[in-house]
Amino acid sequence: MLSAMWRLLVLVPVLGLVAAAVSIGWARAQSVPIAERIKQCGACHGEDGNSRLPAIPSLAGQPEFFVVNQLFLMREGVRKVEAMAGLIKGLKDDDLLALAKHFAALPAKASGEPIDPALAARGAELAAGRRCGSCHLPSLTGADQIPRLARQRVDYLSKALQELRDGRRSGADTLMSAAVAGLTDADLAALAHYAASR
Repeated sequence: MLSAMWRLLVLVPVLGLVAAAVSIGWARAQSVPIAERIKQCGACHGEDGNSRLPAIPSLAGQPEFFVVNQLFLMREGVRKVEAMAGLIKGLKDDDLLALAKHFAALPAKASGEPIDPALAARGAELAAGRRCGSCHLPSLTGADQIPRLARQRVDYLSKALQELRDGRRSGADTLMSAAVAGLTDADLAALAHYAASR
């Protein structure tokens, strides 16, 4: 009994030291300057916010409120993006706002992906019929919580639209799922080519 008590007396302070060390490490990880966070984002989303990586969205020129809203949903686990989970966990609201403000201020540039003119023309017809411009604006530049589609990556848009149509995009607005319901993959590719060409 005495030996068990002695072990407990030794173990409790040791566990306390371990917990303190983990806590200090966690606090240091969370106190990364915003400039470093922006650099981390740029590794995938492009240093200037314009992605050059397949299926990774460009953030430059996105409405500030849209970006902060998406970051908030990811941080809270409502929108699950595995690659973002470790980067965003524990960020404060002010960090999210600073990141959103930074990327919203950057100019959106075309990704350099080839645009198929026939697909873009078909996409224009579909966009008019689905009234995409009523939320995303006729220019498709978005506003408030509505994302910019113009000059976005074609491959990212195609993938995102498929996920919305198929109900596989966590944290997504159901209005968008309804807007693309019944469209084929070819239709969604056409919409992506049209939007990216704007």
